[in-house]
Amino acid sequence: MRDLQAMAGAEYGGAEAFFARLAVALNRTALEQRVLIRENPARAAFLKQGGIDPVQLRFGGGLDFMTPLKMKREINSFKPDVVMTWMNRATKMCPKGDFVHVARLGGYYDLKYYRRCDHLIGNTEDIVDYLVREGWPKERAHYLPNFVSAERADPLPRKAYYTPKSAKLILGLGRLHENKAFDVLLKAVARLPDVYLWLAGDGPLRGALEAQAEKLGIKPRVRFLGWRDDTAALFAAADVFVCPSRHEPLGNVVIEGWAQGIPVVAADSLGPGTLIDHGDNGFLTPVDDDGALAAAIQWLIANPNDAALMARRGYETYQDRFTEEKVVSAYLAFFEKITGGKAQD
Repeated sequence: MRDLQAMAGAEYGGAEAFFARLAVALNRTALEQRVLIRENPARAAFLKQGGIDPVQLRFGGGLDFMTPLKMKREINSFKPDVVMTWMNRATKMCPKGDFVHVARLGGYYDLKYYRRCDHLIGNTEDIVDYLVREGWPKERAHYLPNFVSAERADPLPRKAYYTPKSAKLILGLGRLHENKAFDVLLKAVARLPDVYLWLAGDGPLRGALEAQAEKLGIKPRVRFLGWRDDTAALFAAADVFVCPSRHEPLGNVVIEGWAQGIPVVAADSLGPGTLIDHGDNGFLTPVDDDGALAAAIQWLIANPNDAALMARRGYETYQDRFTEEKVVSAYLAFFEKITGGKAQD
């Protein structure tokens, strides 16, 4: 069974990170793979550590005529049974050929880029429903979730980030973008005296968020950590994980929080609202409501036994649905199904 994957993603992002994790995980199976990526030294290094030597292409804009030609050359050389493209650009550049073309979507994308595909994968059931509502044949729309690692790490030393050992620490992760609503999280922190916030991520709003923290008078209690690869150590150092997103199709960070055994609070946007059973494996608060967000955080801080139970229930949800073993098995079964059993060869 031969699978070629192509990702023309951004430097950072949830889809890009999962693509790399999945490629490395599939490489540990009997599947033969070839991986094409947009030029990215850090991503290439991660893949090489996992035993994959990726082909790096430009994946540029409309005037990039070479990448489609090189992509076709790689496909003709490798002769894959399945080509799986990630998001719009790689899908658009994929040539026709003697293979099953699958595209994986992590959002509600315009299907004009996907009409030539044989099958589409949505990483949430709601995305699959969206595909069908948009006219995509139901029998060719498939739900396959993401997985995250449950590997733990020692907590980062709070002293290194000027955070008192005795302080309650909130963690936020993600791109510093309007959709992630970190402005709401900062307002919530302003309602919680003595609570510290570590915000790991980068993006266009970093300057604005730093200015907002100063205006709110909480800059001494907020640490902007930039984009990080040591997320397990960040989770281990924190008391509560918060996902305040206005728009979050999946909420991969919620699954990360569960896998790391930390209580999770999230705004009731689409992905987290679908994942979390409110009051059981996490707390949901209304979108854009900093008062409710602060109240949920405060309740978890004031009720550590209930917080620990909620964290345990979140971990159980992770174990039941989002481990590497279960998701990789689902992908292999899917490849087998769409290729008529070649995965058994």
